[in-house]
Amino acid sequence: MGYFAYHAVEGDYGLFALGKLKERVATLKADLGAAKADRQRMEKHVALIRPESLDRDMMDERAREALNMADAKDLVIFLAPEDRRAVR
Repeated sequence: MGYFAYHAVEGDYGLFALGKLKERVATLKADLGAAKADRQRMEKHVALIRPESLDRDMMDERAREALNMADAKDLVIFLAPEDRRAVR
């Protein structure tokens, strides 16, 4: 009888193991929530670059910023580095 009682508490599937499993479930649920939020953020970003929903002005603005280029007709205003952080 003592053998069964010991393993009911201390065994691989005993009460202590159940507590550890519940902690693991809570950790994994938190990780899943973070992964779902990341996925939603990425899906939103991908939806913006699909051809049917592509915003040409946004794409043009991003390309010019990434390539550090401007059109000859553009008006360029140079900002001090501390002012640039406030604009974005």
